[in-house]
Amino acid sequence: MTTAVAAGASGRRALLVVVAIVVGIGALQAGWRQWSADRLGSRVAAVAKPGDIRMLASETCAYCAAATRWFDAHGVPYTSCVIERDAACADEFARARGRGTPLMIVRGHRIEGYSQQEIAAALGAG
Repeated sequence: MTTAVAAGASGRRALLVVVAIVVGIGALQAGWRQWSADRLGSRVAAVAKPGDIRMLASETCAYCAAATRWFDAHGVPYTSCVIERDAACADEFARARGRGTPLMIVRGHRIEGYSQQEIAAALGAG
């Protein structure tokens, strides 16, 4: 084997090691985020009572869908309405001066957007 061929093989191995490290770190980060969301969801479910969380949503809101999935996955009690389908919901949204959806009302505390941490903090679970 010539020196150039050996150097090329060594360079490829080093590149593969770097790629493996980057992929591994990405997988660890994704796992950490999921574990944190699950843990926070359990804490929120433990303290939330029916009527504590109201979500004013929109039909096309991806964050509203994500919040719904998170609430449902952790058994968090909440109520929801869709501003395009429910006139009373649209009026509530207008009275609250909503700028976007979801608009969360958590124990009287207004949260614009979907933040698991803000929901937990408003419930005293953060």
